[in-house]
Amino acid sequence: MSLLPRQDRRYLEGRGITVREVIEGGKKGVILTGITLPEGKYQVAQVDILILLPPSYPEVAPDMFYAVPHLKLLVGQREPRCTQARQAFDGQNWQRWSRHNNQWRPGTDGIWTMLKRVEEALEVAA
Repeated sequence: MSLLPRQDRRYLEGRGITVREVIEGGKKGVILTGITLPEGKYQVAQVDILILLPPSYPEVAPDMFYAVPHLKLLVGQREPRCTQARQAFDGQNWQRWSRHNNQWRPGTDGIWTMLKRVEEALEVAA
């Protein structure tokens, strides 16, 4: 059984995004593999993104997201703001991107909303 609702899975498939679903220590995680980063912004061109799903998802928003490898901005060779914490999951040490969502709309929002937030955060990171 999938951790994601059918419409979330269809959306990700339509975008050509490969997904791994992992349950570890009672936490449910969705790993989006090979996400393309903004060109010329980071030390790598692609990243894997972990989204931990709260127990009541999709009625409740995922809070933060996590990246492997840990990202550094090319300008200044430093980590973006609010990314210094780490999260162990699925045998890896993920870089936590502390980006909170207080405008989640139950019944309307889904993984597409979270992915848009991830893409925007990666674009504007400083």
